[in-house]
Amino acid sequence: MNKRGVNNPAAGKPPAHQFKPGTIKRLLSYMSGYKLQLFFVVVCILLSAAASAASSLFLKTLIDDYIVPLLGRAHPAYTELFRTILLIGSIYLIGVLSTLFYNRVMVTVGQGTLRKIRDTMFRHMQSLPIRYFDTHTHGDVMSHYTNDTDTLRQAISQSLPQMFSSLVTVIAAFVSMLYLSVNLTLFVAVFTMILLKVIRTLVGRSGIFFVKQQASLGDVNGYIEEMINGQKVVKVFCHEESAEEEFDLKNAELCYSATEANKYGNITMPVVGNMGYLLYVLLAVFGGAAGIAGIPNLSLTGINVLTIGTIVSYLTLSRAFINPIGQISMQFNMVIMALAGASRIFELMDENVEQDDGYITLVNVKTENGEIQECNERTDAWAWKHPHSDGTVTYTPLKGEIRFYDVDFGYEESKVVLHNITLYAQPGQKVAFVGATGAGKTTITNLINRFYDIADGKIRYDGININKIKKADLRRSLGIVLQDVNLFTGTVMDNIRYGKLDAGDDECIAAARLANADGFIRMLPHGYQTVLEGDGNGLSQGQRQLISIARAAVADPPVMILDEATSSIDTRTEAIVQKGMDALMNGRTVFVIAHRLSTVQNSDVIMVLENGRIIERGSHERLIAEKGKYYQLYTGAFELE
Repeated sequence: MNKRGVNNPAAGKPPAHQFKPGTIKRLLSYMSGYKLQLFFVVVCILLSAAASAASSLFLKTLIDDYIVPLLGRAHPAYTELFRTILLIGSIYLIGVLSTLFYNRVMVTVGQGTLRKIRDTMFRHMQSLPIRYFDTHTHGDVMSHYTNDTDTLRQAISQSLPQMFSSLVTVIAAFVSMLYLSVNLTLFVAVFTMILLKVIRTLVGRSGIFFVKQQASLGDVNGYIEEMINGQKVVKVFCHEESAEEEFDLKNAELCYSATEANKYGNITMPVVGNMGYLLYVLLAVFGGAAGIAGIPNLSLTGINVLTIGTIVSYLTLSRAFINPIGQISMQFNMVIMALAGASRIFELMDENVEQDDGYITLVNVKTENGEIQECNERTDAWAWKHPHSDGTVTYTPLKGEIRFYDVDFGYEESKVVLHNITLYAQPGQKVAFVGATGAGKTTITNLINRFYDIADGKIRYDGININKIKKADLRRSLGIVLQDVNLFTGTVMDNIRYGKLDAGDDECIAAARLANADGFIRMLPHGYQTVLEGDGNGLSQGQRQLISIARAAVADPPVMILDEATSSIDTRTEAIVQKGMDALMNGRTVFVIAHRLSTVQNSDVIMVLENGRIIERGSHERLIAEKGKYYQLYTGAFELE
């Protein structure tokens, strides 16, 4: 098997694009709340750069005016020299303090900005449709919150201020060099042009691969998260070697991108440093020769002769000029990587949110004098609040009547998975869907709660087109028990209360009893206050399912959707749970999906699906009498796949 980026370097060819246009502007918009702090940072950076340039210029004065005149004197006076040294020391101290202050402030700005970005990203993620999470690996989504934000943190708190500081230092040093010697500065300018061409080549190559590295990192994280969640499946089917080979491919691509990025990035500073030393030597030789030869020196103060102090000061400034250029090139790589991370974050933020054109809401009501009135307190009665264009409001009592009219649906436009689905669930009726895997059973329930919108046809809830009902209110009227149980970090009580956040402890306990979960919960180390972690890994699959059933029960919805709710419970436990389920379903409209036909025998209507079509419908007795597909399933002549 050929590994990309190892045996086939062409496979690691960098992408043509780097990051989205406008990324820098959007990033700066999140920093707009820190204008005062950023102004303080700019002032500190200017002070630091000015202190660095001033201290280098002072060397000329120190040597020419205070040290050289003392040479050869029998009784030299050091008072003025000490004063000058103290003055230079004070300037250095100002520069050090300025650097300290702006770095501390930028940490605050960086963390505050990241907090805003994470809050915005998470808020936006909550509004994304289920389709997004079905088409993106969870690890890659997590990478936005970890790797991408971490690169941003480093860029905002370190790279950006250091780049600006280095740029100001370069300008200050260049102006100071012109002040001392125009002749030597022209030579430095020509040398710098050559240096910049070298840096541009190195930084350009590394920047492209840093962008690719961020994408590969998200891919690796997504695969690792997938393998961790499916570790039992990997081991059961002895898939370890195959999983390792696939990981090696992804890891090799990440390794190639990271190696190429850091190869060019890490040699940038040594190249700049060595070229800086070369410039230092050339200036020392040419400057010393010009000083000895007495060649006129053009400076901003006029024409003079190069003195020892001028040469020493100029050489110091040359290091202050070259080193920041190297720093800029190094930090530029980090900024490119951060902008790549920011671009990925903004791509998530730019994903289309779940559309909701509904305007009918679900409200608590009470009946007084035969009229339905809306109320704020929690009651056992609900109604659909329907505002009209003339300002009037009508209330439709919530009954739980659901109808499908000739519904077609496909997850992709070109591939329809449901065909001409027509069904009618009366209030309090139990409707069961049976059929082979992929027949469309779960898809129908996904359409009821509008995880996906239909392509054609109509779905009406209590006579109201569900497209007119706000999605949050629609889903609030539905209780769902999924085949895949998700428990959250927290106590058992908290997980049950997730179905109704304002539920009291007594309500949660009553719901657990209804689901027959109370018995095993009380046997846990701390009963209802037992803390669950890692999706409730300390519990059996059946116990986790019972808690999810209790969670649905505490919500007390008029419509229940049970998607293989008892699939993870053994037959003995199922008989116990079934009593609680029957109590839970009493008086409610219930949609049941089950492979065990024993769980749907008492349904009012059983619908048999095949290839996205309803091929049979009726009660258990009627379908058995017809001796069709359901009869074959029930008698074992045909097994569900």
